[in-house]
Amino acid sequence: MTHITIYKSSDTKRNVGFMSAGHSGYADEGSDIICSAISLLTFNTVNSVEKFTDDKFEVSVNEDEASLYFLVTSEISEKTQVLLDALELGLVTLAKGNPDYLLIIVKEV
Repeated sequence: MTHITIYKSSDTKRNVGFMSAGHSGYADEGSDIICSAISLLTFNTVNSVEKFTDDKFEVSVNEDEASLYFLVTSEISEKTQVLLDALELGLVTLAKGNPDYLLIIVKEV
């Protein structure tokens, strides 16, 4: 199962980052459409924040653990907020249809 932690600001309750870890187990590696969807959503969000905003962030990837960590370290622009909200929407929608393969946890930071 893939575990996603969505980080929300304790002050504003708005999204400020996320951590994705683990393989969903839906299918064999290379054929797992749940893992592919999660990877597409999360990596596209990171790439979009980098390309379309000037916001500062921390990012790290660990291929052995199938993990991606992303946290905005500057004041969040409206563009980044929309991108993180869109990520949350996509992941929550995916999790609702696949509860055995994706778990989402919200954590205040």
